[in-house]
Amino acid sequence: MSPPSLNSSFQSIWQARLNNLRFIKPSTPKPSFIVTPIDETKILTALFCTKKHGYQIRIRSGGHDFEGVSYSAVVPFVMLDLVNMKSIDVDVGNKTSWVQAGALLGEVYYTISQKTNTLYFPGSISPTVGVGGYMSGGGYGNLVRKYGTAADNVVDVRFMDVNGNILDRKSMGEDLFWALRGGGASSFGIVLAWKLRLVPVPEIVTVFRVNITLEQNGTDIFYKYQYVAPSMDPHLLIRVRMFSEFIGNTTNKTI
Repeated sequence: MSPPSLNSSFQSIWQARLNNLRFIKPSTPKPSFIVTPIDETKILTALFCTKKHGYQIRIRSGGHDFEGVSYSAVVPFVMLDLVNMKSIDVDVGNKTSWVQAGALLGEVYYTISQKTNTLYFPGSISPTVGVGGYMSGGGYGNLVRKYGTAADNVVDVRFMDVNGNILDRKSMGEDLFWALRGGGASSFGIVLAWKLRLVPVPEIVTVFRVNITLEQNGTDIFYKYQYVAPSMDPHLLIRVRMFSEFIGNTTNKTI
Protein backbone atom coordinates (compact mmCIF):
# COMPACT_ATOMS: atom_id res chain seq x y z
CA MET A 1 0.00 0.00 0.00
CA SER A 2 1.52 3.30 -1.07
CA PRO A 3 0.49 6.81 -0.02
CA PRO A 4 -1.28 8.77 -2.77
CA SER A 5 1.74 10.98 -3.33
CA LEU A 6 3.83 7.94 -4.35
CA ASN A 7 1.35 6.18 -6.60
CA SER A 8 0.26 7.73 -9.88
CA SER A 9 -2.82 5.49 -10.14
CA PHE A 10 -4.26 6.66 -6.81
CA GLN A 11 -6.50 9.40 -8.23
CA SER A 12 -7.83 7.28 -11.12
CA ILE A 13 -8.66 4.34 -8.84
CA TRP A 14 -10.34 6.59 -6.28
CA GLN A 15 -12.37 8.33 -8.98
CA ALA A 16 -13.22 5.25 -11.06
CA ARG A 17 -16.49 4.35 -9.30
CA LEU A 18 -17.37 7.76 -7.93
CA ASN A 19 -20.88 8.45 -9.19
CA ASN A 20 -21.56 11.76 -7.44
CA LEU A 21 -19.55 14.29 -9.42
CA ARG A 22 -19.74 16.95 -6.71
CA PHE A 23 -17.07 15.01 -4.79
CA ILE A 24 -14.53 15.21 -7.63
CA LYS A 25 -12.63 18.21 -6.34
CA PRO A 26 -9.30 18.80 -4.57
CA SER A 27 -10.95 19.72 -1.27
CA THR A 28 -12.68 16.33 -0.88
CA PRO A 29 -10.95 14.37 1.93
CA LYS A 30 -9.42 11.28 0.37
CA PRO A 31 -8.18 7.99 1.82
CA SER A 32 -4.62 7.65 3.02
CA PHE A 33 -4.48 4.30 1.23
CA ILE A 34 -6.63 2.41 -1.28
CA VAL A 35 -6.69 -1.39 -1.11
CA THR A 36 -8.11 -3.43 -4.01
CA PRO A 37 -8.01 -7.02 -2.67
CA ILE A 38 -8.24 -10.02 -4.97
CA ASP A 39 -9.23 -12.53 -2.27
CA GLU A 40 -10.41 -12.75 1.33
CA THR A 41 -6.90 -13.13 2.79
CA LYS A 42 -5.98 -9.70 1.42
CA ILE A 43 -9.09 -8.23 3.03
CA LEU A 44 -8.09 -9.80 6.34
CA THR A 45 -4.59 -8.29 6.03
CA ALA A 46 -6.04 -4.86 5.29
CA LEU A 47 -8.37 -5.13 8.27
CA PHE A 48 -5.56 -5.97 10.70
CA CYS A 49 -3.28 -3.26 9.27
CA THR A 50 -5.90 -0.52 9.63
CA LYS A 51 -6.60 -1.55 13.22
CA LYS A 52 -2.92 -1.73 14.13
CA HIS A 53 -2.12 1.72 12.76
CA GLY A 54 -5.28 3.47 13.95
CA TYR A 55 -7.00 4.08 10.63
CA GLN A 56 -10.72 3.88 10.03
CA ILE A 57 -11.89 1.78 7.11
CA ARG A 58 -14.37 2.59 4.35
CA ILE A 59 -15.75 -0.05 1.98
CA ARG A 60 -16.73 0.67 -1.61
CA SER A 61 -18.67 -1.58 -3.93
CA GLY A 62 -20.34 0.13 -6.88
CA GLY A 63 -19.78 3.76 -5.93
CA HIS A 64 -23.44 4.85 -5.87
CA ASP A 65 -22.98 6.12 -2.35
CA PHE A 66 -24.13 9.65 -3.09
CA GLU A 67 -23.19 10.92 0.39
CA GLY A 68 -19.59 9.89 -0.15
CA VAL A 69 -19.15 7.97 3.10
CA SER A 70 -17.56 4.99 1.32
CA TYR A 71 -14.77 7.03 -0.26
CA SER A 72 -14.40 10.15 1.88
CA ALA A 73 -13.98 10.95 5.60
CA VAL A 74 -12.71 13.72 7.86
CA VAL A 75 -10.43 11.30 9.72
CA PRO A 76 -7.47 9.24 8.40
CA PHE A 77 -8.94 6.19 6.67
CA VAL A 78 -8.27 3.33 4.30
CA MET A 79 -10.66 2.70 1.41
CA LEU A 80 -11.29 -0.97 0.73
CA ASP A 81 -12.37 -1.06 -2.91
CA LEU A 82 -13.96 -4.43 -3.73
CA VAL A 83 -13.74 -3.95 -7.50
CA ASN A 84 -11.86 -7.26 -7.90
CA MET A 85 -14.22 -9.26 -5.66
CA LYS A 86 -17.04 -9.88 -8.13
CA SER A 87 -17.57 -13.62 -8.72
CA ILE A 88 -21.16 -14.74 -9.39
CA ASP A 89 -22.30 -18.36 -9.02
CA VAL A 90 -25.86 -19.07 -10.21
CA ASP A 91 -27.62 -22.26 -9.05
CA VAL A 92 -30.71 -22.57 -11.26
CA GLY A 93 -31.89 -25.79 -9.60
CA ASN A 94 -32.02 -24.26 -6.13
CA LYS A 95 -33.02 -20.80 -7.42
CA THR A 96 -30.14 -19.08 -5.64
CA SER A 97 -26.94 -17.24 -6.47
CA TRP A 98 -23.81 -16.48 -4.44
CA VAL A 99 -22.52 -13.03 -5.38
CA GLN A 100 -19.38 -11.35 -4.09
CA ALA A 101 -19.85 -7.85 -2.74
CA GLY A 102 -17.86 -6.08 -5.48
CA ALA A 103 -20.10 -7.22 -8.34
CA LEU A 104 -22.41 -4.76 -10.07
CA LEU A 105 -26.10 -5.54 -10.38
CA GLY A 106 -25.89 -5.43 -14.17
CA GLU A 107 -23.27 -8.18 -14.00
CA VAL A 108 -25.59 -10.21 -11.77
CA TYR A 109 -28.53 -9.81 -14.16
CA TYR A 110 -26.40 -10.75 -17.17
CA THR A 111 -24.95 -13.84 -15.49
CA ILE A 112 -28.43 -15.04 -14.50
CA SER A 113 -29.70 -14.43 -18.04
CA GLN A 114 -26.98 -16.72 -19.42
CA LYS A 115 -28.34 -19.57 -17.30
CA THR A 116 -32.12 -19.07 -17.41
CA ASN A 117 -34.89 -16.90 -18.90
CA THR A 118 -37.41 -17.56 -16.15
CA LEU A 119 -35.51 -16.56 -13.01
CA TYR A 120 -34.40 -13.12 -11.92
CA PHE A 121 -33.15 -11.23 -8.90
CA PRO A 122 -35.48 -8.39 -7.83
CA GLY A 123 -32.82 -5.73 -7.71
CA SER A 124 -32.14 -2.15 -8.70
CA ILE A 125 -33.21 -0.16 -11.71
CA SER A 126 -29.59 0.92 -12.31
CA PRO A 127 -27.16 -1.78 -13.54
CA THR A 128 -24.08 0.02 -12.19
CA VAL A 129 -25.12 -0.14 -8.54
CA GLY A 130 -22.78 -2.34 -6.47
CA VAL A 131 -24.12 -5.43 -4.77
CA GLY A 132 -22.36 -4.77 -1.46
CA GLY A 133 -23.97 -1.46 -0.62
CA TYR A 134 -27.25 -2.15 -2.36
CA MET A 135 -28.26 -5.13 -0.23
CA SER A 136 -27.03 -3.50 2.95
CA GLY A 137 -29.15 -0.44 2.25
CA GLY A 138 -32.35 -2.42 1.73
CA GLY A 139 -32.55 -2.37 -2.06
CA TYR A 140 -35.46 -0.85 -3.97
CA GLY A 141 -36.31 -1.97 -7.51
CA ASN A 142 -38.97 -2.59 -10.12
CA LEU A 143 -40.23 -5.82 -8.52
CA VAL A 144 -40.56 -4.41 -5.01
CA ARG A 145 -44.37 -4.65 -5.00
CA LYS A 146 -44.37 -8.30 -5.99
CA TYR A 147 -41.25 -9.66 -4.28
CA GLY A 148 -40.24 -7.02 -1.73
CA THR A 149 -36.86 -5.35 -1.43
CA ALA A 150 -33.57 -6.92 -2.42
CA ALA A 151 -32.78 -7.40 1.27
CA ASP A 152 -35.94 -9.48 1.63
CA ASN A 153 -34.45 -11.91 -0.89
CA VAL A 154 -31.07 -12.40 0.79
CA VAL A 155 -30.98 -15.90 2.30
CA ASP A 156 -27.39 -16.07 3.59
CA VAL A 157 -24.23 -14.00 3.83
CA ARG A 158 -20.48 -14.45 4.08
CA PHE A 159 -19.26 -11.82 6.54
CA MET A 160 -15.99 -10.78 8.18
CA ASP A 161 -16.33 -9.22 11.62
CA VAL A 162 -14.00 -6.68 13.23
CA ASN A 163 -11.77 -9.46 14.58
CA GLY A 164 -11.36 -11.13 11.18
CA ASN A 165 -13.76 -14.02 11.88
CA ILE A 166 -15.77 -15.18 8.87
CA LEU A 167 -19.40 -15.80 9.73
CA ASP A 168 -22.53 -16.96 7.92
CA ARG A 169 -26.18 -16.59 8.86
CA LYS A 170 -26.14 -19.55 11.23
CA SER A 171 -22.95 -18.61 13.08
CA MET A 172 -23.76 -14.89 13.40
CA GLY A 173 -27.37 -15.33 14.53
CA GLU A 174 -30.58 -13.83 13.22
CA ASP A 175 -30.18 -10.43 14.89
CA LEU A 176 -26.98 -9.54 13.06
CA PHE A 177 -28.23 -11.13 9.84
CA TRP A 178 -31.33 -8.91 10.08
CA ALA A 179 -29.24 -5.80 10.75
CA LEU A 180 -26.93 -6.38 7.77
CA ARG A 181 -29.89 -6.31 5.38
CA GLY A 182 -30.80 -2.63 5.50
CA GLY A 183 -28.81 -1.33 8.45
CA GLY A 184 -25.64 -0.67 6.48
CA ALA A 185 -23.42 -3.73 6.45
CA SER A 186 -20.16 -1.83 6.90
CA SER A 187 -21.49 -0.57 10.24
CA PHE A 188 -20.81 -4.06 11.58
CA GLY A 189 -17.95 -5.47 9.50
CA ILE A 190 -17.25 -6.46 5.90
CA VAL A 191 -19.71 -8.36 3.75
CA LEU A 192 -17.75 -10.67 1.46
CA ALA A 193 -20.68 -12.20 -0.43
CA TRP A 194 -24.45 -12.44 -0.42
CA LYS A 195 -26.54 -15.53 -1.16
CA LEU A 196 -29.56 -14.35 -3.12
CA ARG A 197 -32.96 -15.92 -3.73
CA LEU A 198 -33.93 -15.90 -7.41
CA VAL A 199 -37.59 -15.35 -8.20
CA PRO A 200 -39.75 -16.58 -11.11
CA VAL A 201 -40.48 -14.18 -13.94
CA PRO A 202 -42.14 -14.60 -17.37
CA GLU A 203 -39.90 -14.70 -20.41
CA ILE A 204 -41.58 -11.55 -21.74
CA VAL A 205 -42.42 -8.51 -19.60
CA THR A 206 -43.99 -5.18 -20.51
CA VAL A 207 -42.41 -1.80 -19.80
CA PHE A 208 -43.85 1.51 -20.93
CA ARG A 209 -43.33 5.22 -20.32
CA VAL A 210 -45.80 8.09 -20.28
CA ASN A 211 -44.54 11.69 -20.36
CA ILE A 212 -46.85 14.35 -18.92
CA THR A 213 -46.01 18.06 -18.45
CA LEU A 214 -47.38 20.57 -15.98
CA GLU A 215 -49.39 22.05 -18.83
CA GLN A 216 -51.07 18.66 -19.28
CA ASN A 217 -52.25 18.62 -15.65
CA GLY A 218 -49.19 16.67 -14.49
CA THR A 219 -49.54 17.97 -10.94
CA ASP A 220 -53.15 16.77 -10.61
CA ILE A 221 -52.32 13.37 -12.10
CA PHE A 222 -49.42 12.87 -9.71
CA TYR A 223 -51.60 13.91 -6.77
CA LYS A 224 -54.26 11.34 -7.67
CA TYR A 225 -51.66 8.66 -8.39
CA GLN A 226 -50.56 8.70 -4.75
CA TYR A 227 -54.06 7.62 -3.70
CA VAL A 228 -54.50 4.77 -6.18
CA ALA A 229 -50.92 3.41 -5.97
CA PRO A 230 -51.42 1.39 -2.75
CA SER A 231 -54.38 -0.50 -4.22
CA MET A 232 -52.84 -1.33 -7.60
CA ASP A 233 -52.15 -4.89 -8.69
CA PRO A 234 -48.81 -6.04 -7.16
CA HIS A 235 -47.65 -7.14 -10.62
CA LEU A 236 -47.62 -3.48 -11.67
CA LEU A 237 -45.12 -0.89 -10.51
CA ILE A 238 -45.37 2.77 -11.47
CA ARG A 239 -42.21 4.78 -10.97
CA VAL A 240 -42.48 8.56 -11.11
CA ARG A 241 -39.54 10.66 -12.25
CA MET A 242 -39.51 14.46 -12.32
CA PHE A 243 -37.21 16.47 -14.57
CA SER A 244 -37.20 19.70 -16.56
CA GLU A 245 -37.25 20.06 -20.33
CA PHE A 246 -37.54 22.82 -22.89
CA ILE A 247 -40.96 23.62 -24.35
CA GLY A 248 -40.67 22.97 -28.07
CA ASN A 249 -37.89 25.03 -29.66
CA THR A 250 -38.10 27.79 -27.06
CA THR A 251 -35.82 28.66 -24.14
CA ASN A 252 -38.70 28.23 -21.69
CA LYS A 253 -38.75 25.16 -19.50
CA THR A 254 -41.46 23.04 -17.95
CA ILE A 255 -41.58 20.01 -15.64
